[in-house]
Amino acid sequence: MRQEGTVLVVENEANMRRVLTALLRRNGYRTLEAGDGEAALEQLEGEHIDAVLSDLKMPRMNGLELVEHMQKRFRPIPVILLTAHGTIGSAVEALKQGAFDYLTKPFDPEEIRQVVSKAVRTRALQESETIADSEEDPEQLLMGESPALRSVKRMLLQVAPTPATVLISGESGTGKELVARSLHLRSPRRSLPFVKINCAAIPEGLLESELFGYEKGAFTGAAARKPGRFELADGGTLFLDEIGEMPLSAQPKLLRAIQEGRFYRVGGTRTITVDVRLVIATNRDLKREVREGRFREDLFYRLNVVPIQLPPLRERREDIPVLARYFVESFARRLKRTAKEIEPEVLDALAAHSWPGNIRELENVIERMVLLSDQPTLSRRDLPPELLVEPGRSPLSEPLSPLRERIRSETRRIEREVIVEALEITNGNVTKAARRLGISRRGLQLKMKELEIEREPG
Repeated sequence: MRQEGTVLVVENEANMRRVLTALLRRNGYRTLEAGDGEAALEQLEGEHIDAVLSDLKMPRMNGLELVEHMQKRFRPIPVILLTAHGTIGSAVEALKQGAFDYLTKPFDPEEIRQVVSKAVRTRALQESETIADSEEDPEQLLMGESPALRSVKRMLLQVAPTPATVLISGESGTGKELVARSLHLRSPRRSLPFVKINCAAIPEGLLESELFGYEKGAFTGAAARKPGRFELADGGTLFLDEIGEMPLSAQPKLLRAIQEGRFYRVGGTRTITVDVRLVIATNRDLKREVREGRFREDLFYRLNVVPIQLPPLRERREDIPVLARYFVESFARRLKRTAKEIEPEVLDALAAHSWPGNIRELENVIERMVLLSDQPTLSRRDLPPELLVEPGRSPLSEPLSPLRERIRSETRRIEREVIVEALEITNGNVTKAARRLGISRRGLQLKMKELEIEREPG
């Protein structure tokens, strides 16, 4: 059975602890045990834990006190409290202080399974979409000294220390997320969450609940309360990517939340107030979208406080050698390859390419070259077929020959097999698979998306 995550069971009664542990293990979870809150904190110090299932009434440190200590000492880990009917008031108080949910004794095994599953998925979402790495160097994120990029950097230096909303526009792959992260890392909020959501990747019916969260029972399948991205980003930065893809039906509530700084969860009645710095990105012309009735004019003006336009890579060709060398060094280290240098002829070919996929395409090309090369210097023979063109001819005007198409197809097949094998070995754990392949978790996610690889549902 595939491992779903690690759950810490905190219960002072040994028999009950064994029952809960056995139930969770049958559902694929790795379990740890603690007899009270103090023992739980010791486990949390030394283990990666995805969710905590805790009794409310315990000696030394009870469940409510455990929630309070976890809020102060650890990044958010969902805590589910088990309580008798007579102590439901205390459990509700714990919810106000940040507990994920509570269940009453005697418990229903299926309800525990559903709530724990929601909690573990919420934890995974926080880990994959929350960045608060204050050690990351913002200078590493935007490499190059072309006039177009220097203009962007000057704007970043001016805007980053402020709470102003920033609208980043540019073609796909130009580095809009890098600019958003750089804004966050240069701001006073750098040690607080950076939370992102891709508005194009969320189905219309789920977008509101993803942004604002929902209460238990708000709709079919809502077995537990879930915080939305606005709550997860409280105090930090919320990055709304591909805002131009947001359906009109979802735009009014977003506008109200931005204007008022507060909102309701789906199915909720309690007002939630947050302090969030908004950074928005789009590859669409939002002014045209407004004119054609696909984007609200009032929302556009609320978002377009500080516009930053990112140039495509073809308009900053002098930055290509710097980016290429950086990617070679980075991938050689991650993939444990020997490539360290690039021949001038290769740099010329890279600079001559039109790069319709911009920086993302360049990164993928360099990764492929480093992965397949067995020499310390990348040469012309390492270039992919689409970059092997006669001088003065556009690579896009030349159709792929059967040989080149076969090479491209074989390359994708090999990449897919290696990634699928790594995911099978790690039971679908993307973080462990990326570590095994020597690439970043995000790099693996992008590759999985490009090659249409999906993890099997647990």
